[in-house]
Amino acid sequence: MQIQDKSQMGKVLTSLTVINRADQIRAKDGTISPEQVRSVTLENVLVDTGATTLCLPGDVIAKLGLELLKEVDVATAMGIGQARIFRDATISLCGREGTFECLELPGGRDALLGVIPLEALGIELDLKNQKLKVLPTSSVDTYLTIL
Repeated sequence: MQIQDKSQMGKVLTSLTVINRADQIRAKDGTISPEQVRSVTLENVLVDTGATTLCLPGDVIAKLGLELLKEVDVATAMGIGQARIFRDATISLCGREGTFECLELPGGRDALLGVIPLEALGIELDLKNQKLKVLPTSSVDTYLTIL
């Protein structure tokens, strides 16, 4: 019988690629070469249902060259704090791609993937099997709805 480490129970880790969407646009219009599009592949990203959006460490945001959108108040385990929101982070995950805002994490913490990008991409958590499940986009089972 295999015993699962309780500290890992209910955790889902994934790898994802984050791309500077503004660079993609510039490459498409010929302003920069495709090789100049900045991107980072992150391993062991925690899928966190307590987070609303994509959360990246400051060094990753700097490497991607993402543009600052605004500063906001955020609720954390330590109380209310200030955070910076950056725009145009395209993520590629499980064969799906979408562009989102991202929140800068303090102090080099590991990246988190929140519920808004997951829902927008049609990906849900399978906590029992500790993996992500890609929802269908075709037929009557599609996750996409207009009601």
